Amino acid sequence: MPSSLLLSAHFLLPSKDRISPFFGQSPLRNPGSSSAGTLSPRQWKWKCSSSAQEQPPKQQQQQKKPPRRSPTNKSEPNADPVGFLSKKGISDRAFAQFLRERHKAYKDRKFELFSRFIDLKEASAGYEILGMHRHREHRVDYMEWAPGARYCALLGDFNDWSPTENSAREGHLGLDDFGYWFIILEDKLRDGEEPEEYYFQEYNYVDDYDKGDNGINVEELLKRINDEYWEPGEIWPLKSRLEMVAKLYEQMFGPNGPESEEELGEIPDAETRYKQWKETQKNDSANNLPNYEVIDDGRKFDMCSVISDPVTQEEFRAKKPPLAYWIEMRKGRKAWLKKYMPAISHGSRYRVYFNTPDGALERVPAWATYVLPDADGKKSYAVYWEPPPEDIYKWKNKRPKVPKSLRIYECHVGISGSEPKISSFKEFTSKVLPHVKNAGYNAIQLIGVIEHKDYSSVGYKVTNFFAVSSRFGTPEDFKCLVDEAHGLGILVFLDIVHSYASADELVGLALFDGSNDCFFHTGKRGHHKYWGTRMFKYGDVDVLHFLLSNLKWWVTEYQVDGFQFHSLSSMMYTHNGFATFTGEMEEYCNQYVDKDALIYLILANEMLHDLHPNIITIAEDATFYPGLCESTTQGGLGFDYWVNFSASEMWLWLLENVPDRDWSMNKIVSVLVSNQQSSHNMLLYAENHNQSISGGRSFAEILFNRPSEELIGSDDIVFRGSSLHKMIKLITFTISGCAYLNFMGNEFGHPYKVEFPMASNNYSFNFANRRWDLLTEKGVHSDLFNFDTVISYMRGPLLFIFNFHPEISYETYRIGVEEAGEYQIIFNTDEISYGGRGELKSNQYLRRTSTKRSDGCRNSLEVALPSRSAQVYKLVRILRL
Repeated sequence: MPSSLLLSAHFLLPSKDRISPFFGQSPLRNPGSSSAGTLSPRQWKWKCSSSAQEQPPKQQQQQKKPPRRSPTNKSEPNADPVGFLSKKGISDRAFAQFLRERHKAYKDRKFELFSRFIDLKEASAGYEILGMHRHREHRVDYMEWAPGARYCALLGDFNDWSPTENSAREGHLGLDDFGYWFIILEDKLRDGEEPEEYYFQEYNYVDDYDKGDNGINVEELLKRINDEYWEPGEIWPLKSRLEMVAKLYEQMFGPNGPESEEELGEIPDAETRYKQWKETQKNDSANNLPNYEVIDDGRKFDMCSVISDPVTQEEFRAKKPPLAYWIEMRKGRKAWLKKYMPAISHGSRYRVYFNTPDGALERVPAWATYVLPDADGKKSYAVYWEPPPEDIYKWKNKRPKVPKSLRIYECHVGISGSEPKISSFKEFTSKVLPHVKNAGYNAIQLIGVIEHKDYSSVGYKVTNFFAVSSRFGTPEDFKCLVDEAHGLGILVFLDIVHSYASADELVGLALFDGSNDCFFHTGKRGHHKYWGTRMFKYGDVDVLHFLLSNLKWWVTEYQVDGFQFHSLSSMMYTHNGFATFTGEMEEYCNQYVDKDALIYLILANEMLHDLHPNIITIAEDATFYPGLCESTTQGGLGFDYWVNFSASEMWLWLLENVPDRDWSMNKIVSVLVSNQQSSHNMLLYAENHNQSISGGRSFAEILFNRPSEELIGSDDIVFRGSSLHKMIKLITFTISGCAYLNFMGNEFGHPYKVEFPMASNNYSFNFANRRWDLLTEKGVHSDLFNFDTVISYMRGPLLFIFNFHPEISYETYRIGVEEAGEYQIIFNTDEISYGGRGELKSNQYLRRTSTKRSDGCRNSLEVALPSRSAQVYKLVRILRL
């Protein structure tokens, strides 16, 4: 019978005899089982005939475009792409126009993204299907994106490294139109075991037993589905491949209908047939099945004119699939291990094999979650990580609440120990976390946690974005670190590097599928101007899928609390930030600005904050791009904090180039208060890892003016260094910003720089550690740590007074104040317990105001100020005059 006849017949079936494609009463068995006479669901396919798949002509298709979907940005209809400009007092027309054009490109990119994925939640969940995952049906699935490859296979310990044994099938089950390869590794039946009777048999790999171990009867289960789930008449048992077609044919033409097109004769049009059928129907209000109606809107195809009753349609849509019944057949881990040998076991090494136009390639899978190097360290392998239930880490602590003021302890796990070696996650958890808690910090920011082949890169040349660095421990070890930090009330942030990637071709993503434009740009734009790294192609949907999924992976799998986005200037500008910035608005919207990178940052912040409202995102951008921390609906990029480099750069320049007697107080104050308008979300630091690691020296090494092999200098040098070290941190922390960061060891003036093992130092670990032993000795370092601990808690409307002069002390120095009363010193950097000289006596700690005007204020205080010291006064009594 012609397919067009099937189409019309399907839509004109009477309700009481309507055919449902869902299977019902008869159990479905595999062909290889003992009852193979019935049809398995894999063999049985029900779908509309070919004409039902036909589409209207292109002219009609283009009349109505599908609506843009943006479920994650609920306020997008009210979005103002230039909304933050008036708030910031920016009136540059060119930049405003750039923001409008960027917003339009953002909507187009989102539309393109949502044409492939339902929403940002799905677009950021690639780790759920890509990479290697155990499937419920006794198998392991592997999926990889490699559009430039011609052939894909897995090779490893599990198949003796054969490139042909486990390859992707031909056709849609092996490679789709977007370049995603799919490989199935079937678990092997043990000797003497029979194949599964039912193809949909599932296993629970975590619990020893499940409901299916009790011998659930499938016939009874199907009967329960029929009795409890389906409405009367909704199901129809399928007994043969042609039974549905035969019933459709009989319904339309009767039991003795024509057997050929010649006998068929002329067929009335669909509307006539519908009216004839409608007259034969009874108005049965008790019938729960959907009814159909025809609306003539002038369209050509019959299927466009037939609609179902909206009430019954909604009822059917609200019906959930009967999955709960099938879960009752699921068996436990012991039954699985008894019947099968795992296709790939926990800890097995593997790589992915591609055949490309330029030849065969072996690569570490892009979505690998654990990677180990081989013996010589030149070649790496992915490791299948599926620990047994007893070894899976069990989370104990909830995420801490986000504090109003962040005090971040920046650290690197590998150099966190005292010994000249690479420290581990376990050592960091047991030794460093208690120190962080005692020092008063409420967050840690980890550098170099994500896998990187080159240890000397400090972790910034990432090779495997979904894997923790194996040199520090296992994924379970890192989960323990995060969990223990949460138990201490400490948030865990990662320094995430999405601004570039390692150029390593054997381990990383470079030339991953043999092509030069898989993850990265081609040509000069695909290479960092100075660092030799590769630049992501942020305008590609699949690259966005990879990067967004990477962010969500660390939040869901390891429960991290936030990210600092490293070196945004490298990705936001095609010159990678290596250009002179004068602050002119034209520099933020000219031809060197990468609009695709900005759109990615907007999408990343939207995804993270919508799916995880308490997540913290920090922007590290040396160019101070306008709108970093403004709402994405108001034209901003959506970050919570931005890093201010100005203070640390100023202090480093002063320490290295200007004697402290010549320091300009106006310049210091000017730099520290220059961004007060954005201070509520500004992260400030006196020094971070850049000063210690990036070929420079720590402030303590500069201040104490000692060679690397010496630990003590003259008393004057130590006192000068200690005094300035304390005052720099105090004024930086208190004069601006609501978030503060300190690099590991700088809180006690670590005397050495950080130098990772590399060829230039004969791969020495002498300076790739921290001297924690200095805290146990009485001296300048323990005194500096005591000072740092105290200031970690100092906030509020207090009077801070600093005397940076190296020699001059003041017995009476007049300071203007508005409120008359008594002011008491609550903090003094010159106290002996902080390494000072104790020049202020106890009777000088309480001072009373006078009515003499000073500094434009109605009242004033006369205070004593020792050289190179700072005091904090608090108003303890108000005088009414």
